[in-house]
Amino acid sequence: MNAAVPPLIIWRLTDEKPGHQSQSQGLVNALKRRLYCQSFDIPVSGRLQPILSWLSATWPAGRNLPLPDLIIGAGHRTHLHMLAAQKVYGGQTVVMMQPSLPLKLFDLCLIPAHDLYRGKGRFLETRGVLNPLRPEGTHREDQSLIMIGGPSKHYSWDGPSLLSQIAQLCMHNPAINYCLTTSRRTPADFISALNAFGLSNLTAIPFADTGPGWVAEQLAQSYSAWITEESTSMVYEALTARNAVGLLNMPVKRENRVSRGINQLIADQLVTRFDSLGDYKKSFHPAAGFTEADRCADWMIKAWLQTAPSLQPQLAV
Repeated sequence: MNAAVPPLIIWRLTDEKPGHQSQSQGLVNALKRRLYCQSFDIPVSGRLQPILSWLSATWPAGRNLPLPDLIIGAGHRTHLHMLAAQKVYGGQTVVMMQPSLPLKLFDLCLIPAHDLYRGKGRFLETRGVLNPLRPEGTHREDQSLIMIGGPSKHYSWDGPSLLSQIAQLCMHNPAINYCLTTSRRTPADFISALNAFGLSNLTAIPFADTGPGWVAEQLAQSYSAWITEESTSMVYEALTARNAVGLLNMPVKRENRVSRGINQLIADQLVTRFDSLGDYKKSFHPAAGFTEADRCADWMIKAWLQTAPSLQPQLAV
């Protein structure tokens, strides 16, 4: 690395929601693997304060930090803060979703393809949401992770059907050791109902008994992952981690952006649905090269960053 080249300064604005933090961290990590960067995490909150900051051209959260080249944010609550920070300190803004504000206010938007955005502005479509996972680990064929979500605004909950799918999965594959975990949305009585089946090759660990990084560690050790289909962020993490990904069927309320994304993954043969006959085994395999954070970082460098005059010096390495 040329020591005379200054680093690319990244401000990562966070609303401290784990899902949003995972998205922006994935992109920042991918950029750091390619460029000489320094990143700074800046927690933000509130709706009125960023408006006042923009109007007054003051944004105290950026005080005493190096001036940003990139201001990255995921989550609606970061958007006004990004615009205020840019007005005061400069830099290029990167929003990691379809914003509720006009796209033309931002320099770049990374928008999941299932949102079907067809408007104006500089944007790049992504396959789902980004994450910081890497395709690394032992991926033992005799080990599998099951991740259970819960009812959501897009999907209903059918406990008996889900319990039956898990029991059949374990009985179809007696040589595989399954580790199951839940989420905050999982009904409280789910684990006790599951334990009543007495499945010898299944261990259930409630999400409250897991810590930071636990899921990533389990995915790195496991060949496969079975995930309730409404848990899309987990689906994309497992794909990125190079697991064979199976979907546990959940009743969709009506077609929506989440179900569209899942159906596209199935059509692209990146994931497969559970079925009681075991036909899923015919197409159950890891997807190669599903690393959206890396793809987005490469696109940004080749198609966007090199055309931004204020960022060209940092790319001259």
